[in-house]
Amino acid sequence: MGAPRRAARIAGRPTATFSIVAADPSTGVCGAAVASKYPAVGRVVPYVRAGVGAFCTQHHHEPAWGERALDLLAAGTLPEQVLGELLRDDPKPGKRQLAVIDMAGRAATRNPSEADPEGRWWGAMCGRYYACQGNTLTGREVMVAMARAYEETAGSLADRLVAALVAGDRAGGDHRGRLAAGIRMARRGVEGCWLELYVDDSDDAVAELARRYAELEHEAKGG
Repeated sequence: MGAPRRAARIAGRPTATFSIVAADPSTGVCGAAVASKYPAVGRVVPYVRAGVGAFCTQHHHEPAWGERALDLLAAGTLPEQVLGELLRDDPKPGKRQLAVIDMAGRAATRNPSEADPEGRWWGAMCGRYYACQGNTLTGREVMVAMARAYEETAGSLADRLVAALVAGDRAGGDHRGRLAAGIRMARRGVEGCWLELYVDDSDDAVAELARRYAELEHEAKGG
């Protein structure tokens, strides 16, 4: 089954997921990384746009919100207001887990207050120019590990996003499986995704993503 069909297969279904969004105002780079037990999750959860920011939609995710959230950011809407606009007329706001960050590094998250029973543990942590969030996790240590890895890893924004995803996975990650992972990045002045890397169906997706990233030759990587 091809990647587009795998991505379509999970549209409208809950995505048990942990992810991180981040921005570097000094370099004009933003990105998002995600892992889940669902196939092709990197193609339906994270969204990025050069000079604008990054957004993730998960749990009862809504892929149609990706471009809409970035359009709102591009129009000057604050991250908190972006979430409010998305949820204003939503029929199931308690099922959503969302994260958004702009190029000033301002981040906002929304957790699924009415998460499905299998969706617990869920939570989020925000810090300087990043936010990490997840549901159906083994516990709070997943968020703590992700935040610590992002803050303490040396290197580029891409290096730090991958490190955070690896740390969350090693701390337990999604308690139901390690099937898929992905990273998307954008850079001011570069149209479309500057970097995108996906593992759509694997026995150990985050480890495979990290291996592919290590082998990649790309200027998004640190020295």
